[in-house]
Amino acid sequence: MDFVAVNLPIILLFLLGMGLLIVEAFMPGFGLPGITGSIMEIAAIVLTYIHHGGMAALGVTVCILAIMGIVVSLALRSASKGRLSKSAMVLNETEDASVMDVSEDLKVFLGKEGVTTTVLRPTGMAEFGGIRLNVESEGEFIPAQTQVVVHKIDGRNVIVKKLRAE
Repeated sequence: MDFVAVNLPIILLFLLGMGLLIVEAFMPGFGLPGITGSIMEIAAIVLTYIHHGGMAALGVTVCILAIMGIVVSLALRSASKGRLSKSAMVLNETEDASVMDVSEDLKVFLGKEGVTTTVLRPTGMAEFGGIRLNVESEGEFIPAQTQVVVHKIDGRNVIVKKLRAE
């Protein structure tokens, strides 16, 4: 009992600091519990070194690192498969590729006529009914202020051809 009474500050710092670090492991960000817990653990190591020497401080450090390793692995497991994965803190939804497909939006411009506002070598800018778009030619050089037509849409690329005078 005398051992516990003498080492009570070290034990309390160790346990409270570990509790705060565990709370921080299951909360997003590095906030007050994590900082306070880290300071308490460092204080426990320093007090152990002052009262019991370097080997005891090394033992406390190894215990802290081992416990935190276990806590982090449990937190990661919980975030991927356990209770934490079902909480609002973990994003489980993914983007659908069809939502991200801009080529559907750009298909509105297919067959539209416009004017190049910059030189196309082979890429540049063109204006179609007041809307400026990044466009590219099929390899040919097209000067600025040339009439063009949208020939095809390839993903995010708007491919244009020079309009031939008839």
